[in-house]
Amino acid sequence: MNPETSPSSPQILIVDDTPANLKVLSTMLRGEGFKVRNALEGQSALEAVFSSPPDLILLDVMMPGLSGYEVCQRLKADPQSARIPVIFISALDDALDKVRAFQVGGVDYIAKPFQLEEVLVRVRSHLTLDRQRREIEALNTNLLVKNAQLEREIRERQIAETELQQANEELERLSLLDSLTHLANRRRFDAYLEEQWQTLGRARLPLGLIMADVDFFKRFNDHFGHPAGDECLKRVAQALRLGIHRSADLIARYGGEEFAVILPMVDESGLGTVMESVHRQIAQLGLLHPGSSVAPTLTLSLGAAVCIPSPGDTGNTVADLIESADAALYQAKQRGRNQSVLAPNRSSEEGVGQAK
Repeated sequence: MNPETSPSSPQILIVDDTPANLKVLSTMLRGEGFKVRNALEGQSALEAVFSSPPDLILLDVMMPGLSGYEVCQRLKADPQSARIPVIFISALDDALDKVRAFQVGGVDYIAKPFQLEEVLVRVRSHLTLDRQRREIEALNTNLLVKNAQLEREIRERQIAETELQQANEELERLSLLDSLTHLANRRRFDAYLEEQWQTLGRARLPLGLIMADVDFFKRFNDHFGHPAGDECLKRVAQALRLGIHRSADLIARYGGEEFAVILPMVDESGLGTVMESVHRQIAQLGLLHPGSSVAPTLTLSLGAAVCIPSPGDTGNTVADLIESADAALYQAKQRGRNQSVLAPNRSSEEGVGQAK
Protein backbone atom coordinates (compact mmCIF):
# COMPACT_ATOMS: atom_id res chain seq x y z
CA MET A 1 0.00 0.00 0.00
CA ASN A 2 1.25 3.52 -0.79
CA PRO A 3 2.45 5.15 2.42
CA GLU A 4 0.60 8.36 1.51
CA THR A 5 -2.73 6.56 1.80
CA SER A 6 -1.85 4.07 4.54
CA PRO A 7 -4.43 4.22 7.38
CA SER A 8 -1.57 3.87 9.88
CA SER A 9 0.35 6.89 8.59
CA PRO A 10 0.41 9.89 10.97
CA GLN A 11 -1.71 12.84 9.85
CA ILE A 12 -0.18 16.32 9.91
CA LEU A 13 -1.99 19.65 9.53
CA ILE A 14 0.16 22.49 8.13
CA VAL A 15 -1.15 26.00 8.80
CA ASP A 16 0.64 28.81 6.91
CA ASP A 17 -0.60 31.78 4.95
CA THR A 18 2.29 31.43 2.48
CA PRO A 19 1.37 28.90 -0.26
CA ALA A 20 5.02 28.31 -1.13
CA ASN A 21 5.75 27.19 2.41
CA LEU A 22 2.72 24.89 2.36
CA LYS A 23 3.85 23.32 -0.90
CA VAL A 24 7.42 22.72 0.23
CA LEU A 25 6.43 21.26 3.59
CA SER A 26 3.59 19.18 2.13
CA THR A 27 5.76 17.69 -0.59
CA MET A 28 8.52 16.80 1.84
CA LEU A 29 6.22 15.25 4.47
CA ARG A 30 4.15 13.27 1.95
CA GLY A 31 7.38 11.95 0.51
CA GLU A 32 8.20 10.61 3.96
CA GLY A 33 4.90 8.75 4.16
CA PHE A 34 2.83 11.21 6.20
CA LYS A 35 -0.76 12.21 5.49
CA VAL A 36 -0.88 15.96 5.04
CA ARG A 37 -3.66 18.57 5.14
CA ASN A 38 -3.21 22.31 4.63
CA ALA A 39 -4.87 25.46 5.95
CA LEU A 40 -4.10 29.06 4.91
CA GLU A 41 -5.43 30.83 8.01
CA GLY A 42 -6.40 30.28 11.64
CA GLN A 43 -10.17 29.84 11.43
CA SER A 44 -10.05 27.21 8.71
CA ALA A 45 -7.30 25.47 10.71
CA LEU A 46 -9.60 25.24 13.75
CA GLU A 47 -12.43 23.86 11.60
CA ALA A 48 -10.07 21.26 10.11
CA VAL A 49 -8.87 20.18 13.53
CA PHE A 50 -12.36 19.78 15.02
CA SER A 51 -13.71 17.95 11.97
CA SER A 52 -10.84 15.43 11.99
CA PRO A 53 -8.12 15.86 14.63
CA PRO A 54 -4.58 15.40 13.20
CA ASP A 55 -1.68 13.74 14.96
CA LEU A 56 0.48 16.90 14.82
CA ILE A 57 0.15 20.56 13.73
CA LEU A 58 2.78 22.76 12.10
CA LEU A 59 1.55 26.28 12.85
CA ASP A 60 2.73 29.63 11.53
CA VAL A 61 2.62 32.56 13.98
CA MET A 62 1.94 35.56 11.76
CA MET A 63 -1.30 35.03 9.82
CA PRO A 64 -4.29 37.21 8.86
CA GLY A 65 -7.20 37.01 11.25
CA LEU A 66 -6.28 34.68 14.08
CA SER A 67 -2.59 34.52 14.89
CA GLY A 68 -0.86 31.23 15.52
CA TYR A 69 -0.77 32.02 19.25
CA GLU A 70 -4.57 32.51 19.31
CA VAL A 71 -5.16 29.32 17.35
CA CYS A 72 -2.97 27.34 19.75
CA GLN A 73 -4.73 28.81 22.80
CA ARG A 74 -8.11 27.74 21.44
CA LEU A 75 -6.85 24.28 20.64
CA LYS A 76 -5.43 23.81 24.14
CA ALA A 77 -8.66 25.08 25.70
CA ASP A 78 -10.72 22.33 24.06
CA PRO A 79 -10.42 18.74 25.44
CA GLN A 80 -10.88 17.37 21.91
CA SER A 81 -7.68 19.03 20.67
CA ALA A 82 -5.72 19.86 23.83
CA ARG A 83 -3.33 16.89 23.53
CA ILE A 84 -2.35 17.46 19.85
CA PRO A 85 1.34 18.49 19.61
CA VAL A 86 1.78 21.97 18.05
CA ILE A 87 5.12 22.98 16.49
CA PHE A 88 5.37 26.68 15.70
CA ILE A 89 7.16 27.76 12.48
CA SER A 90 7.80 31.49 12.32
CA ALA A 91 10.07 34.18 10.96
CA LEU A 92 9.92 35.78 14.40
CA ASP A 93 13.17 34.84 16.03
CA ASP A 94 13.01 36.95 19.19
CA ALA A 95 13.36 35.05 22.47
CA LEU A 96 10.09 36.52 23.79
CA ASP A 97 8.23 35.18 20.75
CA LYS A 98 9.59 31.74 21.45
CA VAL A 99 8.70 32.00 25.12
CA ARG A 100 5.14 32.97 24.26
CA ALA A 101 4.89 30.02 21.88
CA PHE A 102 5.66 27.66 24.72
CA GLN A 103 3.40 29.56 27.13
CA VAL A 104 0.34 29.06 24.90
CA GLY A 105 1.03 25.30 24.67
CA GLY A 106 3.47 24.73 21.81
CA VAL A 107 5.89 21.81 22.08
CA ASP A 108 8.58 23.24 19.78
CA TYR A 109 9.59 26.29 17.77
CA ILE A 110 11.28 26.33 14.33
CA ALA A 111 12.59 29.60 12.93
CA LYS A 112 12.17 30.55 9.28
CA PRO A 113 13.83 30.08 6.93
CA PHE A 114 13.64 26.43 7.99
CA GLN A 115 15.67 23.46 6.94
CA LEU A 116 13.57 20.55 5.71
CA GLU A 117 15.79 18.02 7.49
CA GLU A 118 15.30 19.91 10.76
CA VAL A 119 11.52 20.03 10.32
CA LEU A 120 11.41 16.32 9.55
CA VAL A 121 13.54 15.40 12.58
CA ARG A 122 11.42 17.53 14.92
CA VAL A 123 8.16 16.21 13.46
CA ARG A 124 9.27 12.62 13.91
CA SER A 125 10.61 13.32 17.38
CA HIS A 126 7.35 14.87 18.62
CA LEU A 127 5.22 12.20 16.98
CA THR A 128 7.32 9.60 18.77
CA LEU A 129 7.02 11.45 22.07
CA ASP A 130 3.27 11.79 21.62
CA ARG A 131 2.91 8.09 20.76
CA GLN A 132 4.97 7.14 23.80
CA ARG A 133 2.87 9.46 25.96
CA ARG A 134 -0.31 7.82 24.73
CA GLU A 135 1.16 4.36 25.24
CA ILE A 136 2.20 5.26 28.79
CA GLU A 137 -1.26 6.70 29.48
CA ALA A 138 -2.84 3.53 28.10
CA LEU A 139 -0.55 1.43 30.28
CA ASN A 140 -1.37 3.57 33.31
CA THR A 141 -5.09 3.30 32.57
CA ASN A 142 -4.76 -0.45 32.18
CA LEU A 143 -2.77 -0.57 35.41
CA LEU A 144 -5.46 1.42 37.22
CA VAL A 145 -8.11 -0.94 35.88
CA LYS A 146 -6.10 -3.97 36.95
CA ASN A 147 -5.40 -2.43 40.36
CA ALA A 148 -9.10 -1.71 40.80
CA GLN A 149 -9.87 -5.27 39.74
CA LEU A 150 -7.23 -6.61 42.12
CA GLU A 151 -8.59 -4.50 44.98
CA ARG A 152 -12.08 -5.77 44.20
CA GLU A 153 -10.82 -9.36 44.14
CA ILE A 154 -8.99 -8.76 47.44
CA ARG A 155 -12.17 -7.35 48.99
CA GLU A 156 -14.17 -10.27 47.63
CA ARG A 157 -11.54 -12.68 48.97
CA GLN A 158 -11.62 -10.98 52.36
CA ILE A 159 -15.41 -11.16 52.41
CA ALA A 160 -15.28 -14.82 51.39
CA GLU A 161 -12.65 -15.56 54.06
CA THR A 162 -14.74 -13.75 56.67
CA GLU A 163 -17.83 -15.67 55.64
CA LEU A 164 -15.85 -18.92 55.68
CA GLN A 165 -14.47 -18.12 59.11
CA GLN A 166 -17.98 -17.32 60.37
CA ALA A 167 -19.27 -20.54 58.82
CA ASN A 168 -16.47 -22.52 60.46
CA GLU A 169 -17.15 -20.83 63.79
CA GLU A 170 -20.84 -21.64 63.41
CA LEU A 171 -20.01 -25.26 62.56
CA GLU A 172 -17.71 -25.41 65.57
CA ARG A 173 -20.46 -23.94 67.74
CA LEU A 174 -23.00 -26.41 66.40
CA SER A 175 -20.56 -29.27 66.93
CA LEU A 176 -20.57 -28.39 70.62
CA LEU A 177 -24.38 -28.25 70.94
CA ASP A 178 -26.91 -30.98 71.50
CA SER A 179 -29.15 -30.89 68.42
CA LEU A 180 -32.36 -31.56 70.37
CA THR A 181 -32.09 -29.28 73.40
CA HIS A 182 -29.47 -26.78 72.10
CA LEU A 183 -27.61 -27.19 75.36
CA ALA A 184 -23.91 -28.02 75.40
CA ASN A 185 -23.29 -31.60 74.27
CA ARG A 186 -21.09 -34.23 75.93
CA ARG A 187 -18.03 -33.11 73.94
CA ARG A 188 -18.40 -29.53 75.15
CA PHE A 189 -19.11 -30.72 78.69
CA ASP A 190 -15.91 -32.78 78.85
CA ALA A 191 -13.75 -29.97 77.44
CA TYR A 192 -15.21 -27.26 79.69
CA LEU A 193 -14.96 -29.41 82.81
CA GLU A 194 -11.29 -30.09 82.10
CA GLU A 195 -10.67 -26.40 81.37
CA GLN A 196 -12.28 -25.31 84.65
CA TRP A 197 -10.50 -28.09 86.53
CA GLN A 198 -7.12 -26.75 85.43
CA THR A 199 -7.99 -23.07 85.94
CA LEU A 200 -9.61 -23.41 89.35
CA GLY A 201 -7.00 -25.92 90.49
CA ARG A 202 -4.22 -23.38 89.94
CA ALA A 203 -6.24 -20.75 91.85
CA ARG A 204 -7.28 -23.23 94.57
CA LEU A 205 -10.96 -22.38 94.08
CA PRO A 206 -13.95 -24.78 94.30
CA LEU A 207 -15.65 -26.43 91.34
CA GLY A 208 -19.21 -27.75 91.62
CA LEU A 209 -21.02 -30.32 89.47
CA ILE A 210 -24.71 -31.27 89.37
CA MET A 211 -26.03 -34.40 87.64
CA ALA A 212 -29.77 -34.43 86.91
CA ASP A 213 -32.04 -37.19 85.67
CA VAL A 214 -35.69 -37.03 84.57
CA ASP A 215 -37.69 -39.34 86.85
CA PHE A 216 -39.34 -42.30 85.09
CA PHE A 217 -38.63 -40.88 81.66
CA LYS A 218 -39.09 -44.25 79.95
CA ARG A 219 -42.65 -44.38 81.29
CA PHE A 220 -43.24 -40.84 79.96
CA ASN A 221 -42.12 -41.96 76.48
CA ASP A 222 -44.19 -45.13 76.67
CA HIS A 223 -47.30 -43.17 77.63
CA PHE A 224 -47.02 -40.13 75.32
CA GLY A 225 -44.69 -41.36 72.56
CA HIS A 226 -41.16 -40.36 71.57
CA PRO A 227 -42.05 -36.99 69.91
CA ALA A 228 -43.64 -35.91 73.20
CA GLY A 229 -40.57 -37.23 74.99
CA ASP A 230 -38.32 -35.06 72.82
CA GLU A 231 -40.50 -32.03 73.55
CA CYS A 232 -40.32 -32.89 77.26
CA LEU A 233 -36.49 -32.80 77.15
CA LYS A 234 -36.60 -29.42 75.42
CA ARG A 235 -38.86 -28.06 78.16
CA VAL A 236 -36.52 -29.42 80.84
CA ALA A 237 -33.58 -27.69 79.09
CA GLN A 238 -35.50 -24.40 79.16
CA ALA A 239 -36.24 -24.83 82.86
CA LEU A 240 -32.58 -25.48 83.59
CA ARG A 241 -31.65 -22.26 81.79
CA LEU A 242 -34.17 -20.35 83.91
CA GLY A 243 -32.88 -21.87 87.12
CA ILE A 244 -29.16 -21.34 86.43
CA HIS A 245 -28.14 -17.78 85.63
CA ARG A 246 -24.37 -17.21 85.77
CA SER A 247 -22.51 -16.89 82.48
CA ALA A 248 -19.66 -19.10 83.74
CA ASP A 249 -22.03 -22.00 84.46
CA LEU A 250 -22.43 -24.61 81.73
CA ILE A 251 -25.59 -26.69 81.28
CA ALA A 252 -25.15 -29.82 79.15
CA ARG A 253 -27.17 -32.76 77.99
CA TYR A 254 -25.09 -35.58 79.41
CA GLY A 255 -26.93 -38.37 77.65
CA GLY A 256 -30.51 -39.51 77.08
CA GLU A 257 -32.65 -37.96 79.82
CA GLU A 258 -29.62 -37.04 81.94
CA PHE A 259 -28.28 -33.49 82.27
CA ALA A 260 -25.17 -32.02 83.90
CA VAL A 261 -24.30 -28.55 85.19
CA ILE A 262 -20.75 -27.28 85.74
CA LEU A 263 -20.60 -24.48 88.33
CA PRO A 264 -17.17 -22.84 88.83
CA MET A 265 -16.43 -21.19 92.19
CA VAL A 266 -19.53 -22.57 93.96
CA ASP A 267 -19.46 -24.12 97.45
CA GLU A 268 -21.89 -26.59 99.07
CA SER A 269 -24.29 -23.82 100.03
CA GLY A 270 -24.32 -22.44 96.49
CA LEU A 271 -24.98 -25.88 95.04
CA GLY A 272 -27.95 -26.31 97.35
CA THR A 273 -29.39 -22.96 96.27
CA VAL A 274 -29.01 -23.85 92.59
CA MET A 275 -30.68 -27.25 93.02
CA GLU A 276 -33.61 -25.67 94.84
CA SER A 277 -34.00 -23.22 91.95
CA VAL A 278 -33.97 -26.08 89.42
CA HIS A 279 -36.68 -27.98 91.31
CA ARG A 280 -38.86 -24.86 91.38
CA GLN A 281 -38.48 -24.31 87.62
CA ILE A 282 -39.31 -27.95 86.85
CA ALA A 283 -42.39 -27.80 89.10
CA GLN A 284 -43.55 -24.65 87.31
CA LEU A 285 -43.50 -26.53 84.01
CA GLY A 286 -46.43 -28.58 85.26
CA LEU A 287 -45.86 -31.33 82.68
CA LEU A 288 -48.31 -34.14 83.36
CA HIS A 289 -46.60 -37.49 83.97
CA PRO A 290 -49.20 -40.23 84.56
CA GLY A 291 -46.48 -42.89 84.70
CA SER A 292 -44.58 -41.28 87.59
CA SER A 293 -44.70 -42.95 91.02
CA VAL A 294 -43.67 -39.80 92.91
CA ALA A 295 -45.78 -36.93 91.51
CA PRO A 296 -48.52 -36.24 88.94
CA THR A 297 -46.17 -33.95 87.06
CA LEU A 298 -42.63 -34.31 85.73
CA THR A 299 -39.82 -34.23 88.34
CA LEU A 300 -36.02 -34.44 88.45
CA SER A 301 -33.58 -36.21 90.71
CA LEU A 302 -30.36 -34.26 91.37
CA GLY A 303 -26.95 -35.28 92.66
CA ALA A 304 -24.14 -32.80 93.27
CA ALA A 305 -20.53 -32.69 94.35
CA VAL A 306 -17.92 -29.98 94.93
CA CYS A 307 -14.19 -30.02 95.43
CA ILE A 308 -11.05 -27.93 94.99
CA PRO A 309 -9.34 -29.45 91.94
CA SER A 310 -5.80 -30.82 92.23
CA PRO A 311 -4.42 -30.84 88.70
CA GLY A 312 -1.09 -32.47 88.07
CA ASP A 313 -0.71 -34.43 91.31
CA THR A 314 -2.01 -37.62 92.88
CA GLY A 315 -5.03 -35.94 94.51
CA ASN A 316 -8.59 -35.87 93.20
CA THR A 317 -9.37 -36.00 89.48
CA VAL A 318 -12.12 -34.94 87.11
CA ALA A 319 -13.34 -38.53 87.14
CA ASP A 320 -13.56 -38.42 90.94
CA LEU A 321 -15.81 -35.33 90.78
CA ILE A 322 -18.11 -36.93 88.20
CA GLU A 323 -18.21 -40.15 90.20
CA SER A 324 -19.17 -38.30 93.38
CA ALA A 325 -21.98 -36.33 91.66
CA ASP A 326 -23.21 -39.46 89.91
CA ALA A 327 -23.24 -41.42 93.16
CA ALA A 328 -25.20 -38.61 94.83
CA LEU A 329 -27.72 -38.77 91.97
CA TYR A 330 -28.07 -42.52 92.51
CA GLN A 331 -28.79 -41.90 96.19
CA ALA A 332 -31.46 -39.33 95.27
CA LYS A 333 -33.18 -42.01 93.18
CA GLN A 334 -32.79 -44.61 95.91
CA ARG A 335 -34.40 -42.26 98.44
CA GLY A 336 -37.53 -41.91 96.31
CA ARG A 337 -36.61 -39.48 93.51
CA ASN A 338 -37.74 -35.83 93.08
CA GLN A 339 -35.03 -34.67 95.48
CA SER A 340 -31.41 -33.50 95.70
CA VAL A 341 -28.40 -35.14 97.33
CA LEU A 342 -25.07 -33.39 97.90
CA ALA A 343 -22.05 -35.67 98.09
CA PRO A 344 -19.70 -35.20 101.09
CA ASN A 345 -16.67 -33.07 100.34
CA ARG A 346 -13.76 -35.37 99.51
CA SER A 347 -11.45 -33.15 101.48
CA SER A 348 -13.13 -34.32 104.72
CA GLU A 349 -14.52 -37.78 103.87
CA GLU A 350 -13.98 -40.56 101.39
CA GLY A 351 -17.19 -39.51 99.64
CA VAL A 352 -20.25 -41.28 98.40
CA GLY A 353 -19.64 -44.64 96.75
CA GLN A 354 -21.10 -45.26 93.36
CA ALA A 355 -24.02 -47.65 93.08
CA LYS A 356 -26.07 -48.47 90.04
